[in-house]
Amino acid sequence: MKTQLLSRLEQAKNYTLSVAEMMPEALYHFKPADPIWNFKELMHHIGYGLHWYGDNYLKKKDTAWMPPLPTEDKTETMAYLDAAFDALQVDIAHKQQFICVATELYHPNISINHLTKLN
Repeated sequence: MKTQLLSRLEQAKNYTLSVAEMMPEALYHFKPADPIWNFKELMHHIGYGLHWYGDNYLKKKDTAWMPPLPTEDKTETMAYLDAAFDALQVDIAHKQQFICVATELYHPNISINHLTKLN
């Protein structure tokens, strides 16, 4: 189970960083409509979500959802994403036992189970 999760996380990391790399820096502030976040904000949201998930579900730290301000540019955003994926991979790799919880998160083409440490 851990091996499969780490494999899926690596696929998600590669895909997300590829999308972030392909977007020209000049379009990192693009948003299709006013009430929607721009591309940079969306990428930052993914990174923060990975940190938050690791804290709340793997480290069992009750962390409030309080994302910091988005990164300044494409380079910082990509570094933030890369570090977020890496941190979650380390957290998962260091856990000894996991059990599957019935709820699944769905993303187009990817399904990942919520996992929690077996007490």
